[in-house]
Amino acid sequence: MKMTQEKKADVVQELTSRIEKSPNVYLTDFTGIKVKPMTDLRRQLRKAGIEYVVVKNTLALRALKEASVSGLDELIKGPTGFVLAGDEPLAAAKILAAFQQEHELLTVRAGLIEGRAVSPDEVKRLATLPSREELLGQLAGAFQAPMAGFAGAVTSLLYQFVGAVEALRAQRASA
Repeated sequence: MKMTQEKKADVVQELTSRIEKSPNVYLTDFTGIKVKPMTDLRRQLRKAGIEYVVVKNTLALRALKEASVSGLDELIKGPTGFVLAGDEPLAAAKILAAFQQEHELLTVRAGLIEGRAVSPDEVKRLATLPSREELLGQLAGAFQAPMAGFAGAVTSLLYQFVGAVEALRAQRASA
């Protein structure tokens, strides 16, 4: 079934607006993936607030051009899926890496993180980074550790002082 020019223009406009709203995009090759695993992947991504979009390559190229995105044109060959990660590049990378390990069919071709093109290896490294919440927890722990050490040192000094005063009292009471 052929698409009309109006329908193609609508698809390009819709994809362009989605790409512009999403500063983080990954390109995937989904060759050989059956429907059920692909549905599971889409469900996992949707649960994290991430979209997975498949469009014709010619329309995808037009949308990238209209969105002023460069560096990904040469990678759009064959079956291409767009992972529109929004503001969650780590969550998308983690989901894609887990799916890749489990099914070994999905291939991440490249990514676009905050306007910078990244290689598939960089996407894999992103997947190994701790989440934002974990990093904030580590940062809080790093701030809290010196304060806890200081509080322990002050408490220790107070106990030593009280011990010295108690020893002095005991010495004077016996004399």
